[in-house]
Amino acid sequence: MRAAFLDRLSEHTLRGLYSAALFVLLPVTLYHLAWRGFRQRAYLLRWNERYARYGGDAASAQAGCLWVHAVSVGEVNAAAPLINALLRDHPQRRVLVTTITPTGSERVVALWQGRVSHVYLPYDLTGAVHRFLRHFRPSVGLIVETELWPNLLFACRDLGVPTFLVNARLSERSLRGYRVLRPLIGRALRTMRRVAAQSQADAERFVRLGARSDQVEVCGNLKFDLRIDPDVERFAADFRRRVAGRPVWIAASTHPDEEAAVLGIDRHLRQRWPDLLMLWAPRHPERFRGTTQQAIDAGLRVATRTLTLMPDAEDQVFVIDTLGELVLFYACADVAFVGGSLQPIGGHNLLEPAAVGTAVVTGPHLHNFADIAAQMRQAKAVLIEDDASAVAMALETLLADPAARKAMSACARELVDQGRGALRRTLRATGLALR
Repeated sequence: MRAAFLDRLSEHTLRGLYSAALFVLLPVTLYHLAWRGFRQRAYLLRWNERYARYGGDAASAQAGCLWVHAVSVGEVNAAAPLINALLRDHPQRRVLVTTITPTGSERVVALWQGRVSHVYLPYDLTGAVHRFLRHFRPSVGLIVETELWPNLLFACRDLGVPTFLVNARLSERSLRGYRVLRPLIGRALRTMRRVAAQSQADAERFVRLGARSDQVEVCGNLKFDLRIDPDVERFAADFRRRVAGRPVWIAASTHPDEEAAVLGIDRHLRQRWPDLLMLWAPRHPERFRGTTQQAIDAGLRVATRTLTLMPDAEDQVFVIDTLGELVLFYACADVAFVGGSLQPIGGHNLLEPAAVGTAVVTGPHLHNFADIAAQMRQAKAVLIEDDASAVAMALETLLADPAARKAMSACARELVDQGRGALRRTLRATGLALR
């Protein structure tokens, strides 16, 4: 009923109502930054960028840049093959990468070391997005996955900046979440030149959200185009020499509500393998200290990446309290549990452990990676379990069976190899391919 009423309103009226609501909520953005800052100090810095206040000459040195927006770490990693291709194929153009989170910002710096520029994307306030676009004057905008900010997209159209939604995904849950704002989001979506969807199911959901059918193209998932650095194998070989044959499992990208379950899984596995080593990589930096303390409170001997670099023979848990090193440690483990999946969070990237040959187990909540999860399950490249107890049993089975791990690894690597090509199709869809 409400959506039907909004459907009848003009674009001007819808934009006005949306912008007025954001203006009223403006003080909340300050509270949010301060609240997050108590947990992660980086949120207390660079507030000027959040409101597109850059100072200096409005004619930015970035004028004509290729702009990529990736909200956080996962999206930056997904966009890495695309950004690397832009740097390779368009060396005369500056690449600007925007994120929303500090961890995304740190990942940009770690991956490209000044070869790209970075600022935070401003809040979706009319004045802020216009200042952002007038300052940087991008020649094109490549927005990764599902970042649909109406004022930003309308401003890009009004100022002549062509935009593309790349590696685009939209779960059924996210589509339902857009229910009230669908009339506005749909119109903003239609301002984009192309929606390069990960799968046919994603493409169909974007059409239901409001995209034109001729606007959407299935290009595949950029995560399949991940290239593993040869240094990963060298790092893993050195790590395995250090742990001297101990069984190793990794709990990766875990969330706070999963931490007790992770310790329970480790306790179950340790009954069979007393010399077991658990690698633990919490999803968010603000949980590094908390997970370390939880493992200590559980009576385990704990080391961390920042303090000791590597575990020693007596360590039982090694907390990876750094950013950008997860793939390295996936390659060090015999089996991997990928978090965000025991709670209704939606899962995380299953292809990273698969690409380095590590057997993968995950929980049931995978709506953000439904297509990849389905492909991997069909290829027998992942075990998807219903709860923490079943995850523990699956990990135990794999740890006890090297042949099963090897077979799963071979299936996963074959799937990754077959899935490559999204980068080429995405570059073609955006008009940025050189050939």
